[in-house]
Amino acid sequence: MAARAAGGTDGADRDGPDGAGPLAEPPRAVAPVTLDDVLGARKILSGVVRATPLEGSRHLSGLIGAPVHLKCENLQRTGSFKVRGAYARIAGLAREERAAGVVAASAGNHAQGVALAATLLGVRATVFMPVNAPLPKIAATRSYGAGVRLYGQVLDEALSAARQYARRTGAALVHPFDHPDVIAGQGTVGLEILEQCPEVRTIVVAMGGGGLAAGIAVAVKALRPDVKIVGVQAAGAAAYPPSLAAGRPVAVAEPATMADGIRVARPGAVPFALVRELVDEVRTVSEDALAAALLLCLERAKMVVEPAGAAPVAALLTGPDSFEGPLVAVLSGGNVDPLLLQHVLRHGMAAAGRYLSLRLRLADRPGALAALLEVLSAADANVLDVGHIRTDPRLGLTEAEVELHLETKGPGHCEEVRAALRAAGYRVTA
Repeated sequence: MAARAAGGTDGADRDGPDGAGPLAEPPRAVAPVTLDDVLGARKILSGVVRATPLEGSRHLSGLIGAPVHLKCENLQRTGSFKVRGAYARIAGLAREERAAGVVAASAGNHAQGVALAATLLGVRATVFMPVNAPLPKIAATRSYGAGVRLYGQVLDEALSAARQYARRTGAALVHPFDHPDVIAGQGTVGLEILEQCPEVRTIVVAMGGGGLAAGIAVAVKALRPDVKIVGVQAAGAAAYPPSLAAGRPVAVAEPATMADGIRVARPGAVPFALVRELVDEVRTVSEDALAAALLLCLERAKMVVEPAGAAPVAALLTGPDSFEGPLVAVLSGGNVDPLLLQHVLRHGMAAAGRYLSLRLRLADRPGALAALLEVLSAADANVLDVGHIRTDPRLGLTEAEVELHLETKGPGHCEEVRAALRAAGYRVTA
């Protein structure tokens, strides 16, 4: 069934192409990927990658009214599924190709997968990363044994630099998603899902370039064509819906999302052909939904995931009545920058109604603020910040304005807090 759309840091080397701008993808025939390719990749990966666990989610199961399981690729070696495809690709190189080394481009997860795979296979690896790549991902890539060079602001620019490096040096390019061997390696996730949850009816997976969704679809549709595959993209970086509508890969001009793992401007030719043929549906989710999903994974599933890894959960939160279970949501990665995590958690709590900001006026006399705080304490609201304004021409001579930032238990509790303030005689102005 065809898919339908619903400057450097950290002292790293700066190296890039002599000309500016990303290179166009050269025209080529699309190489097929089959179940036999995925089964072959599984043999190659035996003893290298982990068969990651499948964990049930009672909360999400209650939300959609059917069993929901989480495929925990965030617990994979290097923290994401990417090592599967990277190892399968490098292991397939001839001896002389390995001798020339490999080169890759990545915002983080593919970089770490290539670095570890190359080290395990005794191959020299160089990875180009955007200059704004999270520092923990840069450090982790180096720790796995790769040389890191920072170039460009987005993945496409880093990939352009990696291609030119490959031409100069003879190194083999390990593309993050646009190669049959990479897709076959990612497809081993699908084999594990069918073995761990043979009753599965729907698999939901994040999509950037499309390698993981394509690989899972190849494996699953060959063995269980009745299983529905749903891809999920961040709305600000959703290249697949327009590409599917056009019948060919087209680029998003300026992909923008906090989910750097799926912030890809243009689908790859190989995964696009497979997604168009085998993936049943592609959905998009908002940044608020991604934040809420990340928070839910942390609080309810006790899983640390990155925004891209939380995209399938965001889709469940956005349209819980539109999925058939039993369902497996693939948590594709857990490599989240702690600073981003802090920001996203705050944003997720706000999106979930867990923060309340309001302004109110009170008499400017001793003890007035203390009395207000007593009302909030009785309403079980946690005060995070208080701003007290006395000098404003809008205020009366005996008035003061207070701006409050509160932590609450959800939207219902927010209304309870507002009601308690009104009952105590306060006039809430915002």
